[in-house]
Amino acid sequence: MSQKHHQAYQPLPTAAAAMDNPAMSNSSSSSGSNDDVASSEPLGLPATYSSQQLVTSDFDSMERLRGNESDPAPRSTTASQWFTVGVLCFVNLINYMDRFTIAGVLTEVQSDFQIDDDSAGLLQTAFVVSYMIFAPLFGYLGDRYSRRWLMAIGVALWSTTTLLGSYMQQFGWFITFRALVGIGEASYSTIAPTLISDLFVNSLRSQMLAMFYFAIPVGSGLGYIVGSKTAHLANNWRWALRVTPILGVIAVVLIILIKDPKRGQSEGTQHMEPTDFRTDIKELLKNRSFMLSTAGFTCVAFVAGALAWWGPKYIHLGLKMQPGNEDLKLDDVSYKFGLVAMGAGLIGVPLGSFLAQRLRHRIENCDPYICAIGLFISAPMVFLALIMPTLSGTLCFIFVFAAQVTLNLSWSIVADMLLVRRASQMQ
Repeated sequence: MSQKHHQAYQPLPTAAAAMDNPAMSNSSSSSGSNDDVASSEPLGLPATYSSQQLVTSDFDSMERLRGNESDPAPRSTTASQWFTVGVLCFVNLINYMDRFTIAGVLTEVQSDFQIDDDSAGLLQTAFVVSYMIFAPLFGYLGDRYSRRWLMAIGVALWSTTTLLGSYMQQFGWFITFRALVGIGEASYSTIAPTLISDLFVNSLRSQMLAMFYFAIPVGSGLGYIVGSKTAHLANNWRWALRVTPILGVIAVVLIILIKDPKRGQSEGTQHMEPTDFRTDIKELLKNRSFMLSTAGFTCVAFVAGALAWWGPKYIHLGLKMQPGNEDLKLDDVSYKFGLVAMGAGLIGVPLGSFLAQRLRHRIENCDPYICAIGLFISAPMVFLALIMPTLSGTLCFIFVFAAQVTLNLSWSIVADMLLVRRASQMQ
């Protein structure tokens, strides 16, 4: 979307990494790419520097970001803004609860449908493919129509399809409904972060995004716990899929009650107009920082998704090879895995945001450095976690915890980098 006369508005979206970083899926446009703007600014301000604000002077903006000029006094957060953030975080929480509930009862699902690991993996593949296809579409629609109603419809869709899927007796129908769940979740996940971006600027935006992405690992952990324990209590794995739809009804009502801020409201811009989809894609493809961030976070999503989907079952099979664990149940492993995931989220996401906010005024371009260091540390932790189940369950979960903490460092930072708004003079 762009602004007439003097300024351009460019929230940076993505499709490739939309699976697990929804903020990177919303479509956008401007008179030029971010890298083009960055190259024209004095002193070579990097294009990926996050928490920037639209101002009338590029030089004043640069001085403020480098710490040579004090930031303007932050505006107080209103009750309406807190309500909006609270609702978005709650919905994101149950969103990821729903996504990983099946992973906590995967063995029971396989036994019920009599499928092997290949077919079990297709359940997540169907979800990912539908999510990947529809995320750019909803990003495009989110720039042009009511974001509140798009999110409400999306949450209603995935809640309904999750519930209906729990009653399917044939695997073909079950996997079809899992694909439909991906469509519903894509509508919410790609749009919600842009509301936060339009409500807040600078460090406050970073803090609110950290709260939003904090719900991803915590919600995933709750998915394992609620799914496994509900299946155990009901003696039927299908009841595990009937918890989040109830919460989804509440979420739809809450979403309808929030206010949809104007595009660019946080920076005080007006007269926003959408551009065509082809222009949006061309501008994104020309933006090197965006493309590299997308490629990097695609790798993060691949690792996190594989670990989340197969982790409990892999650890369960490894632990059963130890003497005395022959009767160990997947429910118990999923419960512990969920606790570890929640603990890692409680530490990793806020820690990444905290480090970024502390270092931005001292280290130029610190955001991608923090992400890179976290990923370098997580790689050996993942490897050690994979070889430990047959040797020590305790050490295995310790390395899983370390791997997830360092992976979680990048969640809110990447979104913050790619939701930057930059000002440029239009020709």
